[in-house]
Amino acid sequence: MATGVTGNELSRKQWAFAFSLVTSLFFTWGFAYGLLDVLNAHFQSIFDIGKTKSTLLQLAYFGAYLVYAPIASVFRRPWLTLGQGAIFFWPSAVYRTYGGFVGCTFVIGCGLSCLEVAANSYISVLGSPKYAAARLNFSQGFQGVASFAGPMIASRWFFQGKNANSLDTVQWVYLAVAGLGLVLNILFYFCKLPEITQDALAQEMHDVGLTNDKDPFWKQYRCIFGWVAQTAYVGAQVAVASLAVNYLTEQGVGIDKPLASQLFSYCQITFTVGRFVGVVLLNWVDPALLLSIYAIACCTFSLGVTFGPGLSGVGCLFALFFFESICYPVIFTLGTKNLGRHTKRGSGLIVMGVGGGAWFPPAAGSIADRDSTAHSYIVPFAGYVAMAIYAVGITVDQARKGGFRLRTIDEIAQKRAQMEREKHVSDSDIDKKGSEEFVESVSV
Repeated sequence: MATGVTGNELSRKQWAFAFSLVTSLFFTWGFAYGLLDVLNAHFQSIFDIGKTKSTLLQLAYFGAYLVYAPIASVFRRPWLTLGQGAIFFWPSAVYRTYGGFVGCTFVIGCGLSCLEVAANSYISVLGSPKYAAARLNFSQGFQGVASFAGPMIASRWFFQGKNANSLDTVQWVYLAVAGLGLVLNILFYFCKLPEITQDALAQEMHDVGLTNDKDPFWKQYRCIFGWVAQTAYVGAQVAVASLAVNYLTEQGVGIDKPLASQLFSYCQITFTVGRFVGVVLLNWVDPALLLSIYAIACCTFSLGVTFGPGLSGVGCLFALFFFESICYPVIFTLGTKNLGRHTKRGSGLIVMGVGGGAWFPPAAGSIADRDSTAHSYIVPFAGYVAMAIYAVGITVDQARKGGFRLRTIDEIAQKRAQMEREKHVSDSDIDKKGSEEFVESVSV
């Protein structure tokens, strides 16, 4: 087991192994999250509850992030927490207790929040900082692959035939999730990952002038406002997904619940495709600029969902899922950029922003119950506006400092080679102006 290393010091074999194993985590909780949204509509029928009450699942799941993420580093076996939450879906289904499902969902969220703090941070530092956004987008792309599997399963097994009014299949699916949690816990126990320590990371960033951690954490405004943007974005994303099945069935174009669940899985596929497209774009376009473009598109299409009639609204919903794709990982990398010794704390704060998913859906659900599901999408629009302000603000700041521009692969390679040479030169011999230009040109 390698200790005290940075991502750039790992061998190719070590890097590939670590990256692959940690990426497998994203697939697992993408599957669990994909199931959560379709359970909203299913539980409305099973328990005869309204849209607002059904969003208690989102409140429990994402509220766990708000409570647990700041202390996530204390817990060493989050898979045990995840498995316990999943396995208790069984008695909740047997006794048809909605409160039991809400409680189990909270426990699952606690386990996943621990994993997400660790996995996002590890992927971000597992290599050059300038590729962090693209690297995290690629890993989280597999979360998207899994997230459409949940609705696809639901459209086939939850809403058809006798299962339309039964919880039998729900309990079996979550027992499988519990079993997967146990397998991964064993796998991570025996497969040791290279340790990228906080001290080694901070020293690397100091060596290349890529950190500004002399100020206290509360003055790391890029991170603080990144938490605000992440809270707003995740709240908007979850609100969009939690009522998507209801929205599709209410558009007056002949879509029933099984078809709506299937279309929702296609929305998730669109999201996943968008994320992998984003991986390519982030190799050429500055992350802050790309996030600005996508955030403005999210604002536009959320209004289209709110006011677009029939199939035009459905089309805007698909477009909205596409432009949501890169937002979470790019906000994470922008918010945790150059934090040095504050990286661990900053990562926990940004992941805590996932807690926004706890209160946006109930707000949207309340409007859906009182007015219409379509008009409830004005709630996520507000979240996208907050994200757009953050992204545009960073883009303007970089442009003002002369650091924003498109990058070519050759330029990136040349700059990397230049910095490798400079690492062997004393600080007095480094051209400060050139170093500052490099820092701005490869900023993520």
